[in-house]
Amino acid sequence: MPDLMDLVQERELEVLRHQIAASRITGGISASICEDCDMPIPAARRAAFPGVMRCVPCQELTEQQQKHFRKS
Repeated sequence: MPDLMDLVQERELEVLRHQIAASRITGGISASICEDCDMPIPAARRAAFPGVMRCVPCQELTEQQQKHFRKS
């Protein structure tokens, strides 16, 4: 029987898959420059995730901030 942590991890994976699929469906135009730090976004990242607006470090920071400072 799955415990609570297993259920949470399954839900997080489901949300992540949904977000990835949604970004591919919209076919958004990716930025070539990160909107936060003005550094170039690698072509491989733009190809893998259409519609990206941030480089990996800035995206990770944004996700961590959103995790800890949820808007109510």
